Amino acid sequence: MGRIEAEEAPQDEAPQDEPGPRAPGYEASRELAADADAGADRARPRLFDHHLVHQRTSRSMLVEFVRLVMVALFAVAGWTIASQTGPATTGRLLLGIFMGCAVGFVVGGMIGRSTASAAGRVEREFRRTPAPEILAGAVGMVIGMLPAALLSVPLFHLPPVAAFSTVSILYYLSGYVGYRVGRAKSDELFAMFGVKPKAAGTRAGEVSVLDTSAILDGRIEALVKMGFLTGTLLVPAEVLAELQAVADSSDPARRSRGRRGLDLLLSMKRDPSVDVVLVEEDESATRVDVDARLVRLARERGGVLVTNDANLAKVAAAVDVRVRSIHALADALRPVVRPGDRVEVRLTRTGRESGQGVGYLDDGTMVVVEDAADLLGASVSISVTNVLQTSNGQLVFARLAEDESGREDEPGDIAS
Repeated sequence: MGRIEAEEAPQDEAPQDEPGPRAPGYEASRELAADADAGADRARPRLFDHHLVHQRTSRSMLVEFVRLVMVALFAVAGWTIASQTGPATTGRLLLGIFMGCAVGFVVGGMIGRSTASAAGRVEREFRRTPAPEILAGAVGMVIGMLPAALLSVPLFHLPPVAAFSTVSILYYLSGYVGYRVGRAKSDELFAMFGVKPKAAGTRAGEVSVLDTSAILDGRIEALVKMGFLTGTLLVPAEVLAELQAVADSSDPARRSRGRRGLDLLLSMKRDPSVDVVLVEEDESATRVDVDARLVRLARERGGVLVTNDANLAKVAAAVDVRVRSIHALADALRPVVRPGDRVEVRLTRTGRESGQGVGYLDDGTMVVVEDAADLLGASVSISVTNVLQTSNGQLVFARLAEDESGREDEPGDIAS
């Protein structure tokens, strides 16, 4: 908790020398709260608790089922050994059954846990692989086995041991190659029948992992509605926990932002253009922090990480995970301002240096105007002299246009 740092101060509290531009929703990724631990102790039910309980219950049931089967098998084995290695007395048979049950209980627990772990890995693999690829792979496997069936006919004339081993290897290799080719050519296979796989999340690039800062920003819903963000949106359980901590905060502004983030998730859940999936916490998640979990999840699923956290974006880029930043998108969509352009701007405060006036363009870009401190509150025409690209966006320097510098302020220019 508290891992997301403040990226920009509110505009009305900004210091005079702060050059960073501002855009709507830019403060959404401020720190999550110093009182998140207190909020975690509240009685509000966690939305993902039932998912975790269901997962652990299913795992325990599988382990106990495998253990029960092994206990029964070893009990029969103990009874058989006791009856065949000596006189079949009641005490000897009971001892054999008891020893078999004890061994089966221990061995069954080991095999059961291994089976549950293997089943979990298979389930995660199937969950990660799109259904059209699995279907195309199955079709490719069946087609690949057809030539293997023809080639196996003459092979059965070999000696039985050589024939069965050779045919088994042939079927295995043909099926595996067919499955891999089918998955690789899934789009072409479906196109042969005029079918297009479902667009939502069927390809690696259409899977997005959402960070808390991106959800709190609020603009992600507009990106979804306009079609800039589609496919499958993965929300780790840790991110949902952070949102709930913000929603439980004692700070009214932070609490409102957290509840708005939860409402946004529910709204996107109902949106037919995206598929919002809650990724449950696994066993290894407790040993890594949230940032590492997000990067690892995006890398395992072959997706992109949607975040406004600049440090997290750098970590993801270092391990070759693609990143989509809402701030970067907003900066890229800002109108290009070049030296020599003339624009209208309303001056709102004085600048750092003497005589400077500061205003903001419609997209939030900060403009520093020379020799304009006496025109505060006025909308003036300026000529751009220089444009700097900072880590927070563009910073524009300008001077009053020639028709503005030579005249007095008109009453209509002063904001009432």
